[in-house]
Amino acid sequence: MDLKSLVKSIQEFEGVSRKSSIDNVISLLKESYNVSGDVVIDIGDDASAIDIGNNQVVLVAADGIWGQIMNVNPYWAGYCAVLVNVNDIAAMGGKPLAMVNIMSISNDDIYEDLLRGIKDGCLKFGVPMVGGHLHPDGDCDSLGVAIVGIAQKDKIITSFGAEVGDKVIVAIDLDGKPHEMFNLNWDTTYDKDANIVQDQITAVQYLAENDYIKSGKDISNPGILGTLEMLLETSQKGATVNLEDIPKNEKVDWVDWLRMYPGSGFVFTAHEDYCEYIKEYLARFSIEAAVVGEVTDSNSLYLSYDGETVEVFNQDKNPVFIFR
Repeated sequence: MDLKSLVKSIQEFEGVSRKSSIDNVISLLKESYNVSGDVVIDIGDDASAIDIGNNQVVLVAADGIWGQIMNVNPYWAGYCAVLVNVNDIAAMGGKPLAMVNIMSISNDDIYEDLLRGIKDGCLKFGVPMVGGHLHPDGDCDSLGVAIVGIAQKDKIITSFGAEVGDKVIVAIDLDGKPHEMFNLNWDTTYDKDANIVQDQITAVQYLAENDYIKSGKDISNPGILGTLEMLLETSQKGATVNLEDIPKNEKVDWVDWLRMYPGSGFVFTAHEDYCEYIKEYLARFSIEAAVVGEVTDSNSLYLSYDGETVEVFNQDKNPVFIFR
């Protein structure tokens, strides 16, 4: 395997490159983030956190679904809209409470499939859809979902907490398959019992509440290394990762695997003393976790394989998004 070609495929991946505009959003909205004075975490993480007293925070997140998914498979778009939002709350160590949506429909033929997908996602993850807004005569088909959750203020998993010397952990449910229409969508939830899927969410909450995890994110559109890089950028750290230590389904090649969006997958950093317990605990819930590298004081993410090391991302030259 050519490591440099593999790295190039990650750097040029659309799931990575489309994140660059976030930096502009951060710059333009920065002054509005904490006008209330109660915001503990604003932008740059999987969810924002608002202090509501009594050592509790409300977690707030939102996600939009790519138009290409809406047009090809509206049912799956609805289902994934639930999945991605629930995972954003889980990645923070929180408990998902409820969702709302905004739908714009120009094609009535997709309407019922979209709603069936949302309904089935709510049933699978055990999180209700309690309201929203509908544009029945929209110029395009689009779906956005927002979610609220709750967590202990002093137990939140953030992207800001990585420290030099922490071990990097990749945790993924390997028991899945590529979606038949979207080969980079690693589906681990649709065919599983709802209890197992919901237990995977509460497992991360347990690790957070018992201080096993320093920082974390759910693996999303940028893939495993792109998501890790986003975490490192918010923490202003670097890391070295050994490719062969990353948990992988043997039926998928590395190029696709590193760009996959898993139904249940996370990157964490943790103290070395806790890594074995984290691995053993997550294994109870069909999540394979492994130490794949270490956090460094550089501003680069390096990938190693077979004695060769290549820089994947450099926060000065080719960041995924820059948060300062």
